[in-house]
Amino acid sequence: MAGRGRFVRDCGDYMSDLNTASNAPQAAQQTPETPAPAETAALPQQKPAPTGLRAILGEKVGMTQIFDGKGRLRAVTVVKAGPCVVANVRTPERDGYSAICLGYGETDLESLSKPVAGQFAKRGVTPARRLREFRLSDINGWETGQTVTAASRFAVGDYVDVQGVTKGRGFAGGMKRHGFHGMPGSHGSSDKERAPGSIASRRSLGRVIPGQRMAGHMGCQTFTAAKLEVVKVDADSHLLYINGAVPGTNGGLVAVLETSKPRKKRVEQVVTDKKAKKGAAKPAAKK
Repeated sequence: MAGRGRFVRDCGDYMSDLNTASNAPQAAQQTPETPAPAETAALPQQKPAPTGLRAILGEKVGMTQIFDGKGRLRAVTVVKAGPCVVANVRTPERDGYSAICLGYGETDLESLSKPVAGQFAKRGVTPARRLREFRLSDINGWETGQTVTAASRFAVGDYVDVQGVTKGRGFAGGMKRHGFHGMPGSHGSSDKERAPGSIASRRSLGRVIPGQRMAGHMGCQTFTAAKLEVVKVDADSHLLYINGAVPGTNGGLVAVLETSKPRKKRVEQVVTDKKAKKGAAKPAAKK
């Protein structure tokens, strides 16, 4: 009981202290004035890179569908392309070949190895999360610190090749990995429906030829989807809407390059009225 009485007395003293503080002058309770916000430092201006290299790094966002300018519904893959910084310029005199190293994304110096972090610090470039080199015959005008954007490289109607790493499927059988037809499911072959069939001969070579298509690891390989059309370019958000499927998972690194095919841009076909054209070419009848 003595402990309980001391607890009640202490609570009473605490409540009296609160009442005394509430009756204090308001001047004593005024909070200090908030200092004025400091002026925001001006962001460094980005130096545009030459347009000789039509390639950019980005990441796959996902697939959706949009309407193009002619009202056609197109299935597109959204790629966040750039902006990429020129992290290094390879010269024949110093490196033996000419190339441009692009960096995509930002990261901390703590997450990089000391040699890589030293390269960024030496050139005064913001550390990039992904790096990739592109061979280029003419490197005149290229400097470290320049910026490569998607809008300066591609336009609507351009054909591009998108390169990425395919999804990993693990260990897969011959039917899933190579599209084998399989064995018949009748006439006693109860356990051979998904068998790969014969893999080698017995007499001639007596061994399996290298490269024989069999079950094994599927996916996680570099794949290039060729000649995909750019349907839309969002310069403000650095987004490319590319018609068709792009290899890799959502969030995976992809490289968008100018297509290696002969036709670099979509050519709209002009549809004419054959009947009207035939009637115009027909001479007038003699009276």
